[in-house]
Amino acid sequence: MNQYEVTFIVDPVLSSDEIVATAQTYVDHLQGEGCKIVHVDEMGLRQLAYPLGKRTTGVYYSIEFSSTSGLIIEKMELAFRRDERIMRFLTVKLDKYGIKYNEDKRNGLIGKKKNVAEPAAVVEESSKPAPKPAPKAAAPAPAPAAAAEEEE
Repeated sequence: MNQYEVTFIVDPVLSSDEIVATAQTYVDHLQGEGCKIVHVDEMGLRQLAYPLGKRTTGVYYSIEFSSTSGLIIEKMELAFRRDERIMRFLTVKLDKYGIKYNEDKRNGLIGKKKNVAEPAAVVEESSKPAPKPAPKAAAPAPAPAAAAEEEE
């Protein structure tokens, strides 16, 4: 089975119930076509990089699903184009690395910083001051004409 991910932006002017219903419409559409839904991620209201139809924000959704064939993609993208509530969409076929990345992200292994104690030898070396660079050559002595003017 091939695994896909579709990300779409819903118009933020809609009520929260309508936004959720819009996303659920596409989840139901995929399940009706025999796809297995792996994960639905509501990323929430986000700022757009550039205005789309005089809108500067949008509600992002991502649906990860698996399908035996990619024939559902054409039907779903046609439905996205016809739906006025959808501002933009992107469908991607995931390779083994994309599948592993999404799985790790869902399990909390990606996106969070871990506090790992550094070995003592590394800490000691980093606390030593850096060696000072060699001094630069001395500046040339002032010209004799300039020295004569200063005496006067």
